[in-house]
Amino acid sequence: MLFKIARPAIFMLDPERAHRLTIAALRAAPHGAPASSGPLAVTVAGLRFANPVGLAAGFDKDAEVPDAVMGMGFGFAEVGSITPRPQAGNPKPRLFRLEQDHAVINRMGFNNSGAQTALARLTARKRRGTLGVNIGANKDSLDRIEDYAVLAKMMAPVADYLAVNISSPNTPGLRALQDESALADLLDATIAARDEAALPQPPPIFLKVAPDLQTADIEAIARLSMDRKLGALIVSNTTITRPELRSRHAGELGGLSGAPLRAMALQRIRDFRSATGGAMPLIGVGGIASADDAWERICAGASLVQLYSAMVYEGPGVARAITRRLEQRLQQSGLTSIEAAVGSE
Repeated sequence: MLFKIARPAIFMLDPERAHRLTIAALRAAPHGAPASSGPLAVTVAGLRFANPVGLAAGFDKDAEVPDAVMGMGFGFAEVGSITPRPQAGNPKPRLFRLEQDHAVINRMGFNNSGAQTALARLTARKRRGTLGVNIGANKDSLDRIEDYAVLAKMMAPVADYLAVNISSPNTPGLRALQDESALADLLDATIAARDEAALPQPPPIFLKVAPDLQTADIEAIARLSMDRKLGALIVSNTTITRPELRSRHAGELGGLSGAPLRAMALQRIRDFRSATGGAMPLIGVGGIASADDAWERICAGASLVQLYSAMVYEGPGVARAITRRLEQRLQQSGLTSIEAAVGSE
């Protein structure tokens, strides 16, 4: 209710300024306790998630507020994308609210303070909840695969899982790493570097893919992911396609997220479920703003879901609202756990 009252004033601010103010407020506020396990608890890649609703990468790029996020009812949080060296990102303005469409277009360009800054923060925190670290490559890198390898070894000790992000449309050429040969080399290098950290329980590697994939791409990614025994596929990132939009910023360049992505992202979950035969855990992202959206994605094959744009329009209470309603949906379905709903459509 408070957010609905404040939203008109918030939306008068530049979106990037509003985001920075939100991060500052979360840093200053006391942290709530992380979500507790119950009927919504999920185990993926050997990790226990208190509930299946997570905050996607992009919100907390510099690992400033992961514990505050998990105190808002999220079952897990993913920080980043983090690059080896600090990066300013693309010129401003680069973040646009499409209010009539309940959508966002961004062309941020992996802006972040670099791996050393994030590592210092994550090393200092008391580990609680389930934390993913999303890693990417610098725009001007001469060897992007090496960037991922460096980050995998560096972040392995502070991450519950590593998310390899090769699907942002805002770093030129990055999505080419989804091609089969390049992806095989990337995964081999990242896994080897992760293992060089010599941890008793190395974090599983999740791969974040784009929604703008052809059938052959999906089949190749599924095959490589299972062959390399990845922990999960994160399906999907923002889209460069443009469905019919009504907002004045509809023509801006960048990745589109929010409600217009819902149908495409749902179909990609079904596609990857089919391509993997249900053998690879999937994380559904894109257009999830309600418990109905989350339930549909879970029934289509997602073990977990993530959101970000919904925070813009629904406010900080969105995770608790979704999980409360998911518990009701679970009871109505007659199932005893949310895991039993995965792929049940």
